[in-house]
Amino acid sequence: MVVEGLLFSYNTMPKISIMFWCFLLLPLVFYCSEANQKVGIYELKKGDFSVKLTNYGATVLSVVLPDKNGKLDDVVLAFESLKDYSNDSVYFGAIVGRVANRIGSAQFSLNGVHYKLVANEGKNTLHGGLKGFSDVVWTVKSYIEDSHITFTYNSLDGEQGFPGDLVVSVTYMLVETNKLAIKMEAKALNKATPVNLAHHTYWNLRGHNSGDILSHHLQLFGSNITPVNDQLIPTGEIAPVKGTPYDFLEAQEIGSKINELPDGYDINYVLDPSSYKHLRKAVVLRDSVSGRKLELWTNMPGLQFYTSNKLDNVKGKDGFVYKKHAAVCLETQGFPDAVNHPNFPSQVVKPGETYLHVMVYRFTAA
Repeated sequence: MVVEGLLFSYNTMPKISIMFWCFLLLPLVFYCSEANQKVGIYELKKGDFSVKLTNYGATVLSVVLPDKNGKLDDVVLAFESLKDYSNDSVYFGAIVGRVANRIGSAQFSLNGVHYKLVANEGKNTLHGGLKGFSDVVWTVKSYIEDSHITFTYNSLDGEQGFPGDLVVSVTYMLVETNKLAIKMEAKALNKATPVNLAHHTYWNLRGHNSGDILSHHLQLFGSNITPVNDQLIPTGEIAPVKGTPYDFLEAQEIGSKINELPDGYDINYVLDPSSYKHLRKAVVLRDSVSGRKLELWTNMPGLQFYTSNKLDNVKGKDGFVYKKHAAVCLETQGFPDAVNHPNFPSQVVKPGETYLHVMVYRFTAA
């Protein structure tokens, strides 16, 4: 299943070719996971660009790409060993869900039924609960080294308190030169349920072992944020970023105003709309030392910008110890706690409907 044709223009959103749209619209495959599945490591590689993944949490373990001088570096944070992921509380590189981000008081009501979820961050639910999608073994459905890998997972009715059976799929694809596309799908089988999947990779374009990202330059195409309370639960407001430390509409160093915040950035941006039939351009991230640039497009309305505030001497790959602000997470998503805020875009997927989340990264160096 070779995917062609993400056609990019430097001044426009990426246009999606007919073949790519056909790929996105392929029906979600129903597949029952086998018990006691093995956890493995898989590599996607095309030229100097490679991505390593595991079916534990459908997790990205490494992204290796050249800098402006052709030097290869791994630009994502990860653990040294797969066994470390079983005790992971930072969600390195994982797909998180059934509902990413936070649900206030670990509860919601839907169609007249009140659901109580598993709380795992104080009284709230974070990234799906104590055992979300980042902590399960996914099935490898399809794998071609120079093209793509597809993971599937069947989430059962009542899992972590969520209603209904849900069939989930995530595909990582290498597209053209140094482009990575991610497609997340979920189909509700028998009950309406909230679904909000997110990809939780920690990026440091200078290299995972290079220190902090405060000198990275960020441009984030979101004119508003969803303010939060002291537990990082949205208040329901939508507030403009202009004139605040959250304003990255023009590119600037991540560390330029971070000291004006109590701990760093951990907030959902309301992404500005795109033109018809185009993905939204969400982010441009640059590192001047390596010359690497990451650009990100998505079909989602929100993006969680997180400056790894809670990393505290976490031992990672090659024995390197990750500290606060060692990386940045750029998690495209629906709005946090949307199931409890009717004014936020709905995340409810009804039986027979399919949730679709698309991310496209383009990496360059100059």
